[in-house]
Amino acid sequence: MTIARTICLGFVGVILIGTLLLTLPISTSEGTWNSPLVALFTSTSAVCVTGLIVVDTGTHFSAIGEFLILLLIQIGGLGYMTSTTFLILVLRRKFDLRQKFAIQESFDRPFVHGSRNLMRSILATTILFELTGAFLTLKTFADDYGFGQGLWLAIFHSVSAWNNAGFSLFSDSLVAYRGSWTINLVIPALIILGGIGYQTIIEFYIWCTNQFQNPKSRFVFSLNFKVVVNTTAILLILGTVAFLAIESVNYDTLASLPIQEKILSAWFQSVTTRTAGFNTLDFGTMTDAMLFIIIGLMVIGASPSGTGGGIKTTTLRILFNCTRSTLRGHEEVVVYGRKIASSLILKAIAVVFGSGMTIAIVTSLLVLIEGQNFEFINLFFEVISAFATVGVSTGITANLSGWGQLVIILTMFIGRVGILVLMAALFGDPRPSQVKYPEENLLVG
Repeated sequence: MTIARTICLGFVGVILIGTLLLTLPISTSEGTWNSPLVALFTSTSAVCVTGLIVVDTGTHFSAIGEFLILLLIQIGGLGYMTSTTFLILVLRRKFDLRQKFAIQESFDRPFVHGSRNLMRSILATTILFELTGAFLTLKTFADDYGFGQGLWLAIFHSVSAWNNAGFSLFSDSLVAYRGSWTINLVIPALIILGGIGYQTIIEFYIWCTNQFQNPKSRFVFSLNFKVVVNTTAILLILGTVAFLAIESVNYDTLASLPIQEKILSAWFQSVTTRTAGFNTLDFGTMTDAMLFIIIGLMVIGASPSGTGGGIKTTTLRILFNCTRSTLRGHEEVVVYGRKIASSLILKAIAVVFGSGMTIAIVTSLLVLIEGQNFEFINLFFEVISAFATVGVSTGITANLSGWGQLVIILTMFIGRVGILVLMAALFGDPRPSQVKYPEENLLVG
């Protein structure tokens, strides 16, 4: 079995186990058998760290059901191979070469050595940030719900935010905390750090350690770090400005809010629409212009090795610089003084083309099924949210037919495993060719 198939089947296995457990009476608040379709949709959304829901998580599921969802989110956020590796570390077994290659594929690493240390760093980073997020939000939730319930709410939302899942135990997500500085700073911080990628965080930690031990030494950040941090910052700023500029005249969203809540809401939505599914505004009342901008942010998504989806910030940056080089008549794509390999450019093009084709096919299928019941913009928005594993919705998810929900389930799965990994699983791992073909010009543009 190929590595790509191992990863895909691993996710399928976890989803099916989650579906079975969420179907049991102990998982529902009423103590009755859960609908298999509801259980499958919720399990897929949790494992694929999406956050789209067809029932209210906080009222439909019992405490055990909520815990199972949280566990599925954690497994899905870490990734199937990382979770499997964690069990290997616990059982004190050794990695074999196949597992090392699977980790390399999962995190898009150019080498296989150091896999054990990477897994330990990822687990330590995850635990540290999730506990920190829970600690910082505990007082806010405890003031409203008491210490016991507040602690559970803090843990659940911290884990959900770090893994970019967007699951909330409140019926209106986090709308009630729209004016809270704590929630509007801590939750977005967890989302950003979770989506920015483990390698970026670890590299920043190495820089901090290096500066503490030897402040005069010169530390050179990797190209990946520079691209991820710079692109993420630009997208966050542009997203916040776009929300303020467009929705400030919409009385259903920002126009009726005080200036502080306007800024906090614009910032919060700018963060969550790229990777997570939390919201402090009703997306169903936003203008079409804003919905299209959100679609663009969702398609871009998070960064490589992070917990979010989308085509990734590095892919966007490569294609942007590729376009700029073409317009300037340059034959090389250069980013921060470094030449980008042709193989990476081809990979970026394949990701965008494959994603575009998948979105087009799924959207056409969903429109055929649900076109008479919903507007196109809402269906298109739902598809993008599922494919990019974002989880925000205009409110139509629960009203989709059974076939429509199955389409969204498949879309969430494709978005989580990645279009290239899925293609490799279906058609086999790519094999480099040694054949050289003659070159000839072709009219383009």
